[in-house]
Amino acid sequence: MRDSTIKLLLVDDDEDDFLLTSDYLKDIEGQKFDIDWAFSFDNAIEKIKKKQYDLCFFDFLLGSKTGIDLLRVGIEHGLKSPVILLTGKGDQRIDVEAMTLGAYDYLVKSELDSEKLERCIRYALERASTLSTLRESERKYRNIFDQTKEAIFTARLDGTFNYFTPSTAELFGYTEEELYQLKSYSVFVRAHDRRQYINQLEADGEISDFEVLLETKFGEKKQCSIHCNRQLDSDGVPYYLGIIHDITARKKEERDALLFQKMAAAGRLVRTLAHEVRNPLTNINLSIEQMEVDFEDEDAKFFIDIIRRNSQRINDLITELLNTSRPSEVTFSRYTLKEILDSTIEQAIDRINLKNIKLSCNYAADIWIDVDKAKIQIALLNIIINAVEAMTEGEGILKIYATQRSKSVVITIEDNGIGISHEHLERLFEPYFTSKNNGIGLGLAATLNIIQSHKARVEVESEVGKGTKFIISFTMVS
Repeated sequence: MRDSTIKLLLVDDDEDDFLLTSDYLKDIEGQKFDIDWAFSFDNAIEKIKKKQYDLCFFDFLLGSKTGIDLLRVGIEHGLKSPVILLTGKGDQRIDVEAMTLGAYDYLVKSELDSEKLERCIRYALERASTLSTLRESERKYRNIFDQTKEAIFTARLDGTFNYFTPSTAELFGYTEEELYQLKSYSVFVRAHDRRQYINQLEADGEISDFEVLLETKFGEKKQCSIHCNRQLDSDGVPYYLGIIHDITARKKEERDALLFQKMAAAGRLVRTLAHEVRNPLTNINLSIEQMEVDFEDEDAKFFIDIIRRNSQRINDLITELLNTSRPSEVTFSRYTLKEILDSTIEQAIDRINLKNIKLSCNYAADIWIDVDKAKIQIALLNIIINAVEAMTEGEGILKIYATQRSKSVVITIEDNGIGISHEHLERLFEPYFTSKNNGIGLGLAATLNIIQSHKARVEVESEVGKGTKFIISFTMVS
């Protein structure tokens, strides 16, 4: 405090009081003051507008206005200096109001002396320095928070947001105003995730690496990992601090890699099986040809014919297994998406009509896509037929719609059928896995093979009793 001159504004409409206070200030040893006098409310405002001071003293009575009025108006005009209020007599109500507005201290004129002024000034400047450091620290860290790409938030104990980084709002797709009206767990898709999240935070005060499916404002599903724990603010009030990581891309890559490994393993198994089965099958067929020459009995020929037909059926099945397991060869051409979907739906329309299913289609005529038309229709038709079979006759609603984004075309096929359990959903595209009594589990395996050969991606969302949604994303080639 004593190393430099303190620029001080003294506001008092009584010149004698101004001179008396100035004398007290000048008597403070070892400290120089550059004292600027404002003799009225308006004069003080003009000086505050033009100059920044290290410290201000405001007299409480300034004609028809008060020092509190001056403090309020001064703040509106950018006053940042610490303010000490002077009054002719002590009044606790005035003291509280002044402190609430931001005054640093409250002194009674009749009790002033150099010692009290020195102590008051020292405390005010030290406090102002501390607050300035805290504000700068807050500004710096808030700037770091605002610039970070991480979705970081704080929430009250009831889950309501009270602070979040811009990346949080961007992740959820909501405006800041909308997000302040939400609770941190209100975007969870599954009710049991919300219950587990709330219960664990209430019981343990922390939850780590909690994987949850979130839904954005625009209906997009995102797989995220949340870490959240209970903290105490400077007043001892508890709140939650959380970090959300969007792991959607990572999960998709892991799932695609796992599916690829399963398909590769299945392919190796099928090729081995085909080799081991076809050798004895060939011997059977050769033996039948020899036996057929020697048998003239009609009953014997009847049974030989049964053996031949079933032998051929086994051979055809092995061929089908091999075709499913090996990478699909595709020939790309450019078509409109409408042409692809219309011709696919036409192949399934009899099944749709026989079950009296309501069909809803929504896709633009000007979306172009590079595909192998015959093969992609097989993949789409498999999904549509599965959807039809999953719905109740007369109650089914099949929705087929498509959207074009900046770098992709997305086809969605949605039904309101029986849905798929979580256990079956994880195995949905595995070869030979099926929940149908008469199925062999190759339809969706072939569908995945075709979709992957188009460098596309398929996601499946399903809830038992409510329906299933297949989402196929094609990357646009510029």
